[in-house]
Amino acid sequence: MCGIAGLVDRRGGRQPEPAPLLAMTTRLAHRGPDGQGHRLEPGVGLGHRRLAIIDLEGGVQPLGNEDGAVWVVFNGEIYNFQSLTAELEALGHRFATRSDTEVIVHAWESWGPDCVTRLQGMFALAVWDRNRQSLFLARDRLGIKPLYYTQTGDGWLLFASELPGLLAHPGCPRSLDPLGLEDYLAFGYLPDPRTIYQGVHKLEPGHRLLVEWGRPLPAPEPYWDWSFPATPDSWPSMAAAAAELMERLSAAVTAHLVADVPVGAFLSGGVDSAAVVALMSRAVADPRAITACTVAFREAAFDESPQAAQVARRFGVTHRLEQVEAAHFDLLETLVDLYGEPFADSSALPTWLVCRTARRQVKVVLSGDGGDEILAGYRRYALFMAEQRVRAWLPQGVRGPLFGTLGRLYPKLDWAPRFLRAKSTFQSLAREAVEGWAHGMAVLDEPLRRRLGTPALERERQGYRAVEHLHRHQQRVAEAPPLAQLQYLDLKTFLAGRVLVKVDRASMAHGLEVRVPLLDHRFVEWTARLPAHWKLRGGEGKVIFKEGLASLLPADLLRRPKRGFSIPLAAWLRGPLRTRVERSLLNGTLGETGWLEPRVIRELVEAHMSGRRDCAAALWALLMLEGFLRRA
Repeated sequence: MCGIAGLVDRRGGRQPEPAPLLAMTTRLAHRGPDGQGHRLEPGVGLGHRRLAIIDLEGGVQPLGNEDGAVWVVFNGEIYNFQSLTAELEALGHRFATRSDTEVIVHAWESWGPDCVTRLQGMFALAVWDRNRQSLFLARDRLGIKPLYYTQTGDGWLLFASELPGLLAHPGCPRSLDPLGLEDYLAFGYLPDPRTIYQGVHKLEPGHRLLVEWGRPLPAPEPYWDWSFPATPDSWPSMAAAAAELMERLSAAVTAHLVADVPVGAFLSGGVDSAAVVALMSRAVADPRAITACTVAFREAAFDESPQAAQVARRFGVTHRLEQVEAAHFDLLETLVDLYGEPFADSSALPTWLVCRTARRQVKVVLSGDGGDEILAGYRRYALFMAEQRVRAWLPQGVRGPLFGTLGRLYPKLDWAPRFLRAKSTFQSLAREAVEGWAHGMAVLDEPLRRRLGTPALERERQGYRAVEHLHRHQQRVAEAPPLAQLQYLDLKTFLAGRVLVKVDRASMAHGLEVRVPLLDHRFVEWTARLPAHWKLRGGEGKVIFKEGLASLLPADLLRRPKRGFSIPLAAWLRGPLRTRVERSLLNGTLGETGWLEPRVIRELVEAHMSGRRDCAAALWALLMLEGFLRRA
């Protein structure tokens, strides 16, 4: 696990200056506290910060081939490197190390850009080939590891693991993107491939980019996608499929344990992390060597630490707790710097804290991220499928006016029991499926974004709407069943742009590697072959997963309603953080952009503080945006 950065001369042959490359890699020092390396030659500079996990002595980067014509810098882990090493040695390649990094060098020599299709793991990589005069960039299939790139005005292409790494180069563009602001206010993050800066891009998950001297920069191309068969596979029974599911997941967990340092785990009160810890305990000689880390809250409605402790005791692993308090919001400025662009997931705070706790014990942890997306665990899937039944029953010509009127007239009862909070559901039903999904997922819904934006922002936006990200992805799976379409949208946006980003930055801030066995691409591909009703049935998600876990985990844990990983944000914003919110949002830098209406911001603050509405998510998004703008 590491941080990478570099630059290549697209005009060909200029010698790069060492200072900008050193600045880029220094900005990524937290990702690799164990060492650094650089390579400069005509036309290219490669930089690397190392977190040593495998081959602690030999895996130094940049790493080259025998004649020094091919060089790689790489962030991630290749779990099948040992079998690939044997295959490549049979083809005549000679290895000087036992690291997974060297596999990439020789895989490139044998298979060129298709080498990434042979890699199993998480990675962002750059391969420089002097003979081909090319730089090859690639990112893993699910987007576990990040990779940013841009072009300077004088013809250099820059890349880095994080946005601040690019910004350390004086030629990196720094103009704010109004379309990026629209995306951020809608989602609370910037979906790939956009960033908050014009002309700066994220390489999308499962994509690769070949940069060649003297040729136009091509568009990145996909090398993998999550596809759903027209007809699901058939099994003798769900029990048989559940047993195979557990066998495949157990194999993925075992593969993710390969390391030359101790490995721990994140443990919440949920099914996914509990399953990972259970399978880890079976795969090691002494479960006490596994350190499972959990965050705890004083507020019982948000605290899952008792359930996590129950799982830790059951499987005999060592358990560590981190208590989260409102006082920890002194770390807000740390979070602003950490993500490099606005990022509004408030659970980034407890994630940062649990990563700090874990790093005091181990260098590597396994997490349960990805299970909700691939096995339909989110409650919103059941709600959306119910809405789809209404859409199928009522044509849009009737549904739009009917539910549009109900959505306008029905009060927004944030304080009421969930079954009475129907306003958002009515508003969603008035729209077609993707538009309704976007409305339900929005941090600030579209009518509010239009009110919040000034005429200047509306001119810059030129009619662009954040929902276009969802339409673009949905078109690829338009023939798939409705549930599969939702899972695909989440995989491409919410998982890649929010969940994995949150964990990557929070963990790498502490030099901690997080591995995600549920997102082993072979396991993800296999889950697509399962019938939809084995994933979601009667409003319950992960049905087949719970079936497979029935003999492994306690029944009360499997039956517990899903509780998201969140903090008591609404109460904290009205209480200990009130002064900070009012100071930052009412007297801060947001109004100075000329893009946001101070009057609407004040309305949101007053509505939340009075208790009339729960505007916590919107206020947190604006708070993080204000911090970013103030420090940009």
